Amino acid sequence: MLHNALSSRVGLHAKLTCIAVLAAVTTGLVHQSYAQTQSPVAIRAAYIPVVTWLPAWVAKEKGFFAAHGLDVTLSVAQNLSTLPGTVGKQFEFVPSTAPDLLKSVASGLDVVAVASEVFETEDNPSTHVIVAKDSGIAGPKDLAGKLIATPTIGGVIHVSVLYWLKKNGVDPASVRSVEVPFPNMPDQLKAKRVDAVESVEPFAGVLRANGNVSIADPLLSVGKDVLFPFRISQGAWAHTRLPTIKAWIAALERCKELYHLQRRARSCRSTPSCPKRWCRRRRFQLTALQLSRMRSRCGRSHSRMLVSSDREVDRSKLVVTP
Repeated sequence: MLHNALSSRVGLHAKLTCIAVLAAVTTGLVHQSYAQTQSPVAIRAAYIPVVTWLPAWVAKEKGFFAAHGLDVTLSVAQNLSTLPGTVGKQFEFVPSTAPDLLKSVASGLDVVAVASEVFETEDNPSTHVIVAKDSGIAGPKDLAGKLIATPTIGGVIHVSVLYWLKKNGVDPASVRSVEVPFPNMPDQLKAKRVDAVESVEPFAGVLRANGNVSIADPLLSVGKDVLFPFRISQGAWAHTRLPTIKAWIAALERCKELYHLQRRARSCRSTPSCPKRWCRRRRFQLTALQLSRMRSRCGRSHSRMLVSSDREVDRSKLVVTP
């Protein structure tokens, strides 16, 4: 009798489990069917050809965007400082940084931040000030009177370098700067046309592998957990497309989940520039507080370098997220 009771309970448990699994599968199929019956939302997004923006390509190739109802076209750009004026015309999403967003809004452009991307942390730095091994430059004080290659004068990396110099007792005005694209920096440094370069991964990894030396991560002079790049959109578009922004963020979150699953891969244990190691720095949901920290930590004197306009910027309206 006891055996029959146990068998009955086991049978009931098995049936309930089967029902639960069937319900989950059915729900997934219904959701998938629903997603497939909806017309996908066309999204045009720009990216800079550095590893920072890899998740968007992963989301596209793995079908994560499509699974969330987005038909995404990715287009390469070389300088993110030129992109704010393209939103609402050429693109729905473009990469940006705090200085570029502030300058754009101050100049009258209707742009807002909609999704974050990477946070600079001590355990996984991505920006570097790199010098040749035989340059004799070991720290910020050695850069006085030197020429630094920067991707963008007035961009977030260069502003953080100037802040790092001032923080260490070096007059930023004593250092000269020239704009050089990331791919061209190694040749410029090797030919000694510049004394130092402001680099990011994977270019920084290649530079160091060739014997050059990183003397600082300038973003970490601002804080230990600093919002680096993020996505912006046209303000009018963003306010009426919150579900689309939510879908974009959800697709990128799936990339983060994929990175976590692959994090223990042998190839990433010994390769500093492997993007799988950076998954912990990915946070795609953005808040106004995160955006404001870059300016508040650098101080008002450096904020003037970011915005060459007397127009007051309402920072509470700089972020639109679901």
